[in-house]
Amino acid sequence: MHRSRSHAAALALALVLLFVGAALGPALAAGQSNESQPLAGDPVAVGVQGVGSYSTGGYVGRVADGDMAWRESSADTYFDVTPRSDGTVLVAVTQNDAEDCGSYDPPCARTGYRVVDPDGPRVVSEWTFPVRSHTNSEVHDVEQLPGGGVLVADMDRERVLVVENGSVTWSWNASARYDPPAEPTRTDWLHINDVDRIAEGRYLVSVRNANQILVLRRGEGVVEVINRDPDGGERIRGDPDVLNHQHNPQWLGDGAVLVADSENHRVVELHRTESGSWEPAWTLAGAGGTALDWPRDADRLADGTTLVTDTRNARVVVVDEEGRLLARHRFDYRTLPYEADVAGGEPVGGPRYGVPSNATPGGSATTPGGSGAATPVQGPRPVPVLTPALRLLSAAVRLPRWVGEGHLLAATLALVAGGAALVVRVRG
Repeated sequence: MHRSRSHAAALALALVLLFVGAALGPALAAGQSNESQPLAGDPVAVGVQGVGSYSTGGYVGRVADGDMAWRESSADTYFDVTPRSDGTVLVAVTQNDAEDCGSYDPPCARTGYRVVDPDGPRVVSEWTFPVRSHTNSEVHDVEQLPGGGVLVADMDRERVLVVENGSVTWSWNASARYDPPAEPTRTDWLHINDVDRIAEGRYLVSVRNANQILVLRRGEGVVEVINRDPDGGERIRGDPDVLNHQHNPQWLGDGAVLVADSENHRVVELHRTESGSWEPAWTLAGAGGTALDWPRDADRLADGTTLVTDTRNARVVVVDEEGRLLARHRFDYRTLPYEADVAGGEPVGGPRYGVPSNATPGGSATTPGGSGAATPVQGPRPVPVLTPALRLLSAAVRLPRWVGEGHLLAATLALVAGGAALVVRVRG
């Protein structure tokens, strides 16, 4: 009797392992067959937050002709990156374990920006300040201003500021619009992660935790809100179906903005309607047969294509309006790219998408509205329970990029079957 139980358990385990093999083979083949076009042409600067970690192992570099032409990695994490006209690169950085901590006890983190010369490469200059924590306090975005100053998104104190010659010459505090907690630097309150100059004295500000983008005018404050709070409650928060913890919005011109809608795992172009609300005019959910996973940057380029940084898929891709994959660069699967920029940085203004059309097979672009309903052709469709579980797991552990929902299901069944076999054996 005991032997028959053991044989039954062994058979069950063998069947599960057979299932694992059957699931793994096609998935591996699919993962290796997609996306064969290298990212060629003009060099692309990339800021990498970390490798195998969200707080260490980062670098800034440049992809040229499909390869990394150079990289600089003396800081711990790197975020926004902007190629400058003199050939240097402006990049947002954080350094952990600093000793110069101001009012904080050492060691602390210091965050701000560096200017990197690719020749070496070497750090030419730096402006940083101490923060209480190296997570959710980092400067994520910096931008060179025409007059020589640097525009900074300060997540630690939830403000936007201008630095000139090492001194803060202007700032706007988010507490002018949002009610702050008692200790803003002790909690991830608003997570202001991006600021762009869109005109003289006008800035586009991404308030991630509020699911909102603000248009800010110096001397006046907030003049427009994209994804305004729908219920008018005490906690200001936009509709997460429109934007959900977004990154790096790009102003395409009056009435249009392109956004990496990170936790909706898509890129979305929003247009202002006649009523003043903002609605999706175009979305991208995947490229090359692979669904986007936590994209954190999207830039509309001058030629009408879109450059996307697909963070948890460890890749940068270029797509057209129909969602067709035109080019890509793959990083090591443990890499967490934050942003990619072409020469000159993220442009202000650009071609708009949104003319009603159907998606092209292999892409996953959608144009809502128009005279006919769009028929999106998706990459892998989300699987109830398994897709959210896989995304949660991938946020904590850097998984190989080919791991999918089938692998998670197979591994779960194998663990259950293995546990059942062990129980039968112990009881026997």
